[in-house]
Amino acid sequence: MPKPLMVRPELLAKNLAGMTFVITGANSGIGFVAARQLASQGATVVMGCRRLLEGERVAEEIRRKFAFAKLEVCALDLADLSSVRSFVQEFKLRHTKLHGLVNNAGVMNTPFGRTKDGFETQFGTNHLGHFLLTELLMDALKAGAPSRIVNLSSSFHEFAVGRKGDIHFEDLNYHQRPYDPWEAYAQSKLANLLHARELARRLAGTGITSASVNPGWVRTNLVRVSLPMWIQNLFIPLLRLAGMIEPWEGTQSTLHALLAPEVAQHSGEYYSQIGLYRDKQARKGGWPLYSPNPVAHDDEVAERLWAASAALVQTT
Repeated sequence: MPKPLMVRPELLAKNLAGMTFVITGANSGIGFVAARQLASQGATVVMGCRRLLEGERVAEEIRRKFAFAKLEVCALDLADLSSVRSFVQEFKLRHTKLHGLVNNAGVMNTPFGRTKDGFETQFGTNHLGHFLLTELLMDALKAGAPSRIVNLSSSFHEFAVGRKGDIHFEDLNYHQRPYDPWEAYAQSKLANLLHARELARRLAGTGITSASVNPGWVRTNLVRVSLPMWIQNLFIPLLRLAGMIEPWEGTQSTLHALLAPEVAQHSGEYYSQIGLYRDKQARKGGWPLYSPNPVAHDDEVAERLWAASAALVQTT
């Protein structure tokens, strides 16, 4: 496998004092690493966490290393739209400006289930929860412009264990068709990419830049359903050869999309760490990378998904 892409050192030394970032799922994995890095550079980081006690624990871990770290831990369950709304209300009591939103939290390959609002678990959590969160924070993002929105997608937006990534408008939430966990995951990750693409079109001229990123195949709790952590830890050398990377490496695409000046000239594009693509050239990653999934470039699909998502989150 090729070597992971790494952020330019000067971007990780940039003074972020006075800037505010929201990161969902910041209590573990690459969300935690991103929160730690931004806090180490002086930013205020609002950590949206479903497991609040774990969020407080890891925030204290960061403060022990960086005594000056400005961290706020707030409850956020993306599988519950009322929780999303409550999180935004709490955020706006403390802040008027937002400089970066990292839609990082997610689930993968889950058994069939539904969110509190009745959506299929993966589509509801990975896409619809973040869709509503982004909309409700839009005023703060505009006030903080130049600002950025970064959606965590995946190389599996193309193919996920043989299931092609597509948006199934006829049955987005598996009310009629048989449930397939990998197909549902691919749909949700393609939705993340298309959401960023449509955001770029709608926000042109506002000073807000959007991007979607693939963190790579990262050794985190996200893959615990398919590959338990004890197996990951036991076979680290072999998994590294197969392309698995560590959380710090997996955070690189997120940090590049947030901090690299040139990203502002490429709003809506896809930034990929090395990945598990069918195309050998794409496996090397790219900042940006032209997605090998043709649907990822279909503006009509992106606009239609936006309309469907808006209708779903506003009527629950």
